[in-house]
Amino acid sequence: MSAGTRGLRGSSVAILESLYQHRLLSTRQVHDLHTPKATARFAQETLVDLRAASLVDRVVRPGGLGVWFLTSGGIEMVEEIPNRVETRRTSISPERAAGPLQAHTLAVNDVGVGFVRLARERGEEFGPFGWRHEIAHPLTPPGKRQERLIADAILSYQANEKGATRFHYRFIEVDRANRPVDDLAAQIGRYGRLYRRPSNGRHAALHWTRRYRVFPNVLVLLAGRPDPNLERRRATLLALCRADPDLARSPELQVFVCLLPELKRHGPAATIFRTVTEPDRPADWLGRRPTGQGERP
Repeated sequence: MSAGTRGLRGSSVAILESLYQHRLLSTRQVHDLHTPKATARFAQETLVDLRAASLVDRVVRPGGLGVWFLTSGGIEMVEEIPNRVETRRTSISPERAAGPLQAHTLAVNDVGVGFVRLARERGEEFGPFGWRHEIAHPLTPPGKRQERLIADAILSYQANEKGATRFHYRFIEVDRANRPVDDLAAQIGRYGRLYRRPSNGRHAALHWTRRYRVFPNVLVLLAGRPDPNLERRRATLLALCRADPDLARSPELQVFVCLLPELKRHGPAATIFRTVTEPDRPADWLGRRPTGQGERP
C-alpha cells in the first residue's frame, strides 16, 4: 500500500485499482467484485466517499444506475501502488464515460464478473483483476503498415481439476450487434491468422508462444438485442466461421459463442455456448457437454 492510500478503508484501495484496470464499472459490478459479503448499500457508500475525496466520479445511466471511473487524482494514487496488475494509464473523461465506450466496457466487465462468481462458488482462483482489456497482437512483422488484432480482453482462470491445478486462458470478444455479422466473423477469423503466425521467417516457432503457455480459445459474447435476435445472429456467425479459411487452417483453435444475457443469468459453467465445430451441441465454457438428463441445454 502506498502512502497516499493508507487513510482509505480496505475495499477502497481495491476498488480504485479495479477502476484503473477496468476503466468503467457500475455500482452493481463494484459490489459483485469487491463487497459481495456486505450490502449493495455499503458499496454505494464507499464509492460516494471516494467521490467526496475527488478520487472517482460517475455518470448516471437511464434508470439511475451509476457508472464510475477514476479522476486524475485517483489515477495518480493508484500509480503509487507497487506491483499493481495493470500498468497502462487510461484516463476516462466524463464525456467518454457517458458515450459509446460505456455500454461495451460494461459488457466486457460483465463477462469478468461472471467468472469471478464462478470462481467463488468453486473455490478456484479468478478475482477482480483476472482480466485485462484491449490486448494487441501483431499479425504481421514490424513495419510501416503493421496489422494488429486487438482482443476486447484476455482472461486467465486457475481451476482445480481432479486434484490438479490447471490454467485456462481465453480471448474475449463482445459484440453488441452494432456492426454487420460478416465483419464480426472476419474479426474471429483473424485469430486463426494469429495462431499460425510464425515467430520470424527463419524459425518454425509460432509467435504467440512468446506470450502464452497455450493459445487461448475465443469466447464470443453477443449482446445489444433481444435474445431471439441474438440467437439468429449466433447461428449466422457460426455458419460464417465454419466457412472461414483462416479458422479451417487452425483446427486447434476453438471458438465458443453465447448470449451475454444467458451468461449473466446462468454463469459460464452452464451449457450455454455453441461451438463452430459442433454448433448443435451446447457446451460450457470448457467445452464440456451434458452426459445425462437434468442439465440445462
